[in-house]
Amino acid sequence: MSSTTYKIVVGYDYSPIADLALERAFDLAGREESAEVHVVTVVVQMGDFVGAGVTGLGTATALPLGDAYEALEARIGERMSAWQAATQRRFDRLCIHVRSEVPSGEIAQLASDLEADLIVIGTHGRRGFRRLLLGSVAEGVVRLAHCPVLVVRPKEHAPHVPEIEPPCPRCVEARRASGGQELWCEQHRERHGQRHTYHYENRTATPSNPPLVLGMR
Repeated sequence: MSSTTYKIVVGYDYSPIADLALERAFDLAGREESAEVHVVTVVVQMGDFVGAGVTGLGTATALPLGDAYEALEARIGERMSAWQAATQRRFDRLCIHVRSEVPSGEIAQLASDLEADLIVIGTHGRRGFRRLLLGSVAEGVVRLAHCPVLVVRPKEHAPHVPEIEPPCPRCVEARRASGGQELWCEQHRERHGQRHTYHYENRTATPSNPPLVLGMR
């Protein structure tokens, strides 16, 4: 195998978005002259067993680590066969890995161990508590990885994902009428609180109270 083999690591958790990430990794590998894809799933280790529910195998009971490998191999084999049938393409090598501990750290560490060129990871695009549970893996991989990370998400957001709203027309009018001095309309001023702004022309004048720094909303 060529020393310039392009290596891709894919984080996989048996979810539909993980299948999208896997397919994207296959597509990228199929474009290279020499490429290999390493698929990794991270499980909860309990001695010689793993928590099957975490791996998405559809059962809440524990199972031997070897069975986790076999289940992953069967699933990835199915996805690989479907991709090859649809695209009539191939790449040099497909490997699977089962690891335990923290998913983001294990995915990034495997990429480092293999000197990977790219990590592909899916994200559900959720916010709030759902993001904390499901989006933090992708976020952690981006933070920890020593190579580029491709984050894959569905083209259409799920209905429960809140959309970014347009600006409030009354707030826009308040900013226009006040020359930018007022940020919010009367209704949203109660939500966002009073403004805390440095006026640059005052920074060299008499001392004033420092602005209150609030968390991003």
